[in-house]
Amino acid sequence: MVTFGVFKAYPIVDSLLLSFTTGNGSAGHADGLANYRRLLDDPLFWTALRNTGEMLVVQVPLMLALALLMAVAINSALVRWRTVWRLGIFMPAVTGLVATGVMFSFLLRTEDGAVNRLLEAVGLPAVDWLGQPFWARMSVVLVLSWHYTGYNAVIYLAGLQSIPRELYEAAMVDGAGAVRRFTAITVPALRPLLLFTVVLSTIGTLQLFDEPYVLTGGGPDNATLTVSMYLYQNGFRYFDFGYASAIAYALTLLVSVLGAVQMRLMGERDR
Repeated sequence: MVTFGVFKAYPIVDSLLLSFTTGNGSAGHADGLANYRRLLDDPLFWTALRNTGEMLVVQVPLMLALALLMAVAINSALVRWRTVWRLGIFMPAVTGLVATGVMFSFLLRTEDGAVNRLLEAVGLPAVDWLGQPFWARMSVVLVLSWHYTGYNAVIYLAGLQSIPRELYEAAMVDGAGAVRRFTAITVPALRPLLLFTVVLSTIGTLQLFDEPYVLTGGGPDNATLTVSMYLYQNGFRYFDFGYASAIAYALTLLVSVLGAVQMRLMGERDR
């Protein structure tokens, strides 16, 4: 309890109080809701929020769809060495985020990156992955998907292995094809896991920091600036701790609301 109070509860309460002050460090003074009013009129905050939202809308469905396909493929009776495949797809999840970002910053170089060399080898033009706003955001999506797809696939695989085989056999006797069995048996059985991973992936993407910070530093032209990066800049580059705390609590509120809505949807469907 002492450890929790010192390292968790105290910083949370102190940062909340700090969000109602302006200035930096000990020079800050109470100023009510000034930081939150400033937040509403800050174009960079809305840019960061829009960037985060765009990457979330693309990355989360793409990653979870790939994860589900990988899980179904590994769970297939035609696949051997399942343990090896499961280990292989899970390995990126245990790779450090900074190491992942550094690795992809080399792979995605415009002039001599391995990805562009591969594109040129098959007759496609090179892409300025980290220098154009659209491709920079897609690069972050690519890195996130590479890092977390296997983690979610292993969760889905565990769910697939818990579905009784008798259900599939009965469906086959009734003449249900592979697609029908997938939509009528697999998806409903995995629905709690699907919603669980959607909630976790949404929360994680809203707090996105490491990958864009290492890959692009928020550029080009703030195209990959996220809310967490903007919080970091205000707190540790400009030392405006009150405003950074206000951004943190605005992000906390957004995460809480989206998480509550998604959990509510899951609860209603389970009844």
